[in-house]
Amino acid sequence: MAVVPPISLSTTFKQVAPGKHAGFEYSRSGNPTRNCLEKAVAALDGAKYCMAFASGLATTMTIAHLLKSGDGIICMNDVYGGTNRYFRRVGSEMGLQTRFIDCTSLKCLREAIKPNTKLVWIETPTNPMMNVIDIKACAELVHKHGDIIMVVDNTFMSPYFQRPLALGADICMYSATKYMNGHSDVVMGLASTNRDDLYQKLKFLQNAIGAVPSPFDCFLCNRGLKTLSLRMRQHFKNALAVAQFLEADPRVEKVFFPGLPSHPQYKLTKQQCTGTSGMISFLIKGNLENAKIFLENLKIFCLAESLGGYESLAEHPAIMTHASVPVEERMVLGISDTLIRLSVGLEDVEDIIEDIHQALKVAHPNVVTSPI
Repeated sequence: MAVVPPISLSTTFKQVAPGKHAGFEYSRSGNPTRNCLEKAVAALDGAKYCMAFASGLATTMTIAHLLKSGDGIICMNDVYGGTNRYFRRVGSEMGLQTRFIDCTSLKCLREAIKPNTKLVWIETPTNPMMNVIDIKACAELVHKHGDIIMVVDNTFMSPYFQRPLALGADICMYSATKYMNGHSDVVMGLASTNRDDLYQKLKFLQNAIGAVPSPFDCFLCNRGLKTLSLRMRQHFKNALAVAQFLEADPRVEKVFFPGLPSHPQYKLTKQQCTGTSGMISFLIKGNLENAKIFLENLKIFCLAESLGGYESLAEHPAIMTHASVPVEERMVLGISDTLIRLSVGLEDVEDIIEDIHQALKVAHPNVVTSPI
């Protein structure tokens, strides 16, 4: 047997007799390379089942197809812009009724649950404000109200730092494009579950809708998983050093990083996670122009959307990843013109900090700072 799972590019598979196959018949329905990846992710999540999809949003779309017109969804208000857009502009056209609330408050969540509520969708930490939600408490509350499916988007943490199914979630999903693959060369989504009924429904939808990844992308993601633990530990180490630097810098107004003791949910983070990823958001002092100057003068950091790769990325949520969120909602959430999101990569941490320091110096040339 091969040490490295081979790439099976075949679209179809020979049958020994009509309707009798050896486990695979057509690659949309199932593929050996995809099967290897799904088994690996299921093991990481502590799940019985995992399914791979063409993207994170393809995963979201497939999960939404578990519902019918008139069903209600409760979604965390501070959420990935694509998720917000899907529920608001696509799901609504299908008759799904979505309410965006602050799920860090169990009181808000309790009051939002209605007779037609069928799904609760949370991210933790949230994108981009890095709020942390108590998964176990939310799951216990949600499951007291009947057969409501609770989904946790675990993209920011990966199973290395957080395992939502063990805390009571029904489905754990990822944009595998990010930390799971880790190399910024695959677009993919994943969903894991321990529930037989949800697996059967999602497996049917995976095939019936057909939003599946290619075997080659599955091979790449499976390869990325081999270094997940090494990468996540280094992301955490680098990000913590960057967050501490930013918090002490006079050119920075506020830092949002769950690994800092100053984070409002730091204690909760320590309880339900074994670490944090490389994601940091912060408010630069000044205005939009200061934020733009900072971003345009980074040298190691690349100004780009996405996150979770080996390379350091920086972006402006209000203009880039969350531009589709209505302005008034962005203001309520704190996604202002001076908010910057960093995906801290695996480069030498001294080089990373020096890059941030020199870009801040250009953005605020008159501010005197201590040598780093």
